[in-house]
Amino acid sequence: MKKTKLLAVLLMLCLMAGLSAQGQVDSGVQKEVELRWASIWVGNDSKAPAVEALVNEYNAKNEGKIKVVIEPQPDYNAYEQKVRTSLAAGQAPADIFTIKFNPTTATFYQSNLLMDFSKVMSSTWKQTFDAGSLEQSTVDGMMKSLPMETAILPIWYNMDAFAQAGVKTLPATLDEMWAAFDKLKAAGITPASQMTGDTNAWTSMIWFSHFAVSLGGTNVWDKPFTDPAFVEAAKLTKRMITEYSTSDAVGLGAGGSGGHFLAGRTAVFSNGPWYAGRADLAATPFFGSIKIAGLPAAGSTKDFMISRLQANICAAATKDKAKEAAILDFMQYLTSPASIARIAETSGAMFAIKTDYRPVKALQKQFYDVASAAKTTAFDLEAALGAEVTLEFAQQLGALALGRISAEEFCALVDRKIER
Repeated sequence: MKKTKLLAVLLMLCLMAGLSAQGQVDSGVQKEVELRWASIWVGNDSKAPAVEALVNEYNAKNEGKIKVVIEPQPDYNAYEQKVRTSLAAGQAPADIFTIKFNPTTATFYQSNLLMDFSKVMSSTWKQTFDAGSLEQSTVDGMMKSLPMETAILPIWYNMDAFAQAGVKTLPATLDEMWAAFDKLKAAGITPASQMTGDTNAWTSMIWFSHFAVSLGGTNVWDKPFTDPAFVEAAKLTKRMITEYSTSDAVGLGAGGSGGHFLAGRTAVFSNGPWYAGRADLAATPFFGSIKIAGLPAAGSTKDFMISRLQANICAAATKDKAKEAAILDFMQYLTSPASIARIAETSGAMFAIKTDYRPVKALQKQFYDVASAAKTTAFDLEAALGAEVTLEFAQQLGALALGRISAEEFCALVDRKIER
C-alpha cells in the first residue's frame, strides 16, 4: 500500500513537472502584437491608396509578429475632437494617431499617455527628418510627436475660367485681383470658394492668414488680434465672402467649398498640396490649367508663403516592451524615405522626411517650385494660435459676413480666446 501511494505521488510530481515545463514553452512563444492606427488617410484622402498598400506590405512581412490595423477616420473635424476628448479622459485614442501640431495640441505633451520619442529615437532615424520640423515638434525637451506631413497653403487659380473672362495672367496686386474677379462675375463665373463652417472655416482661414501676414508681417501672430493688420484682414475676408463667393458661403463646410471648385462653379480656391493628388480633381476638364501662387500683395510683406506642420504622428506610451518595440518598428518603416516617397508620389503631399523624390506631375511640381521661390514663410492662423482660437474665428466669421458685427468687434471676440 505504501509503495502504491509512493508511486502515485511520484507520478503526480512528474505530471506537474511536465505541465510546468509545457507552460514554460508556451509562455516563450511570441504572440502577435496588434497595433491600432486611427488614420485620417483613408477614403477620398489622396494618401489613402499608398498608405493602405504600405500597411498591407508591412503586415505581410511581419505576419505572426506584428499586425497594424487601420481604424478609418474619414471625418477630419470629428477625428480632431475625438483625439482631444480621449486624451482629456485619460486614454490614448489608439496605439498610433496623428495630430495637427499647434499651440492647442502642444498641450498634449503634458500627458503621460504619449510616447516621448526623444528617449527612444536613434540618431540614424533622427537624421532622416527635417531638422527645423523636429525643433518645432519639441516642447520643453520632449518630442511626443514626430513631424510627418508638411504643407504650403497657396492660392489656386483655374486659368481656363480666367481666360473665359478675358484675364490671361495672374493678378499681381489686390487691385488687379478685384478687377479680375469683377470680370469673372461679368462672365457669369463666381470668383472664389469661401466658407465659414466646420471648426476652422478652412479655405477662408487660409485667405485671412495671407491677408494678415501681408499686412502685418511674418510675426503678425505675436501681435494682439485687435491690431490694425487683423482688422483690415477681416474686412478683406468679408469682401471675399460677400462680393466674390457663392451664395451659400456662410455656413458652408470644406466639402462644399472644394466641391464648387471641382465642379468649375468657382475659379479660385485655397488648399494644400494633398488636394493636388485627388482623383476627382484630376478628372476635371480644367486640371491642366490650374496655377498656384501666393496672394497678390495686400501690404508691405511680399514673396512669402503660408506654411505649416500639417500632421504629426503620435504613439501611445506603453509599459509593454513588445508593443513598444512593435510601434517603433512600424513608425520607422512608415517614416522611412522609401515609404514617404511612395506616399508623396501618389498624393502630391509634402513631408518633413528627407527623400530623393522630386515630382514630375505638373501641379505637384508647382508646389515645390512655389515653396522654393518664397523668400520667407509664415504660419496660418490655426498653426500659429491653435484650435480654440480658430474655432472662435470660424464661429464669428459668419456673423462678420452677415454684417451682425464689425471687423473690430470680430477681432476683439477672437482676441479673447488667445492665451498669451
